[in-house]
Amino acid sequence: MGQGKEVKTRTETPTEIQERGEIFFFYRPKVEREEAHSPDDVQRLYIVLRPESGERSVESKQSPDSGKEGRISHTNQTKHQGTATEGGLYGVQVHGDGKKTLPDLSKPSTPFWGFVELVTTNIEDIKSALKGEEYDTATRGHRHKPPARPLGEGIYRLVRHNPGNRSTHTHLVYKLEFPPKEEKKEPQESLNIERQGSFVIQIRNPEHGGRGQFQGLQSKRKAVFPAHLHGEFGRRKFIPADPPDLLNYQGCEFLLISASDDVEEELGLELETEEGGEQPECSDLVTTFGECASAAPLFKGMFQDL
Repeated sequence: MGQGKEVKTRTETPTEIQERGEIFFFYRPKVEREEAHSPDDVQRLYIVLRPESGERSVESKQSPDSGKEGRISHTNQTKHQGTATEGGLYGVQVHGDGKKTLPDLSKPSTPFWGFVELVTTNIEDIKSALKGEEYDTATRGHRHKPPARPLGEGIYRLVRHNPGNRSTHTHLVYKLEFPPKEEKKEPQESLNIERQGSFVIQIRNPEHGGRGQFQGLQSKRKAVFPAHLHGEFGRRKFIPADPPDLLNYQGCEFLLISASDDVEEELGLELETEEGGEQPECSDLVTTFGECASAAPLFKGMFQDL
């Protein structure tokens, strides 16, 4: 599939592309439920971003102090040996507000809290984070955590809107290639994964605690930004994802705020995926992550095969 391309359709809308790449959506059914039938059966929603180009090169983002390398060693997870896909910078970002869906794009300004759970250049780290698991507990005995299911595949952009203005902010915009247009979209519609979408993305200052429904991570799990990035916050609680390197750090907390389900109308940008790429064999998700437990949500737009 690749990163696709964008076409600017309106010159009067000031935008700048900060980052381009591929986006993958996954969901995990609840423990002991092998399949999900509705959002009530979903334990967690994942977004995986694969940056491929932008204002900074992929190579410079992989420098030791960029946060893309070495962050796994700061967790209790074991770093698997393997080779990253060419240009592969992977970040697993997962919701944590208990809703198990993205915010509804038909209701602008709806926020969604999430955090960067994993940052790595190693495909095996992502596979490990998404796989199923058998484990034992003292109170409930043997438990089964099902593997994550692929939900959507497409391209994304991080876009600076109104650059140089006091109202400058950053959008995460995307367009799906899978599931194909002609297929059902049962799980996608249930989890608010539209065919295309635009969200304002804001990064939370790790020194500020949360309130209400956005309590946030415990202090020991929050991102530790280097001085040059931490200085971007000043006294602010939230700032735009500018530079995108803020997302390179495990524990980075963010808000996604629904903006529009029509990227071209809102920002004057038309996202185009590669032509002729809607056959299963063209899926970069399957090529990259291997065969999934059930590909029905990705290719057929159903929670499970009939």
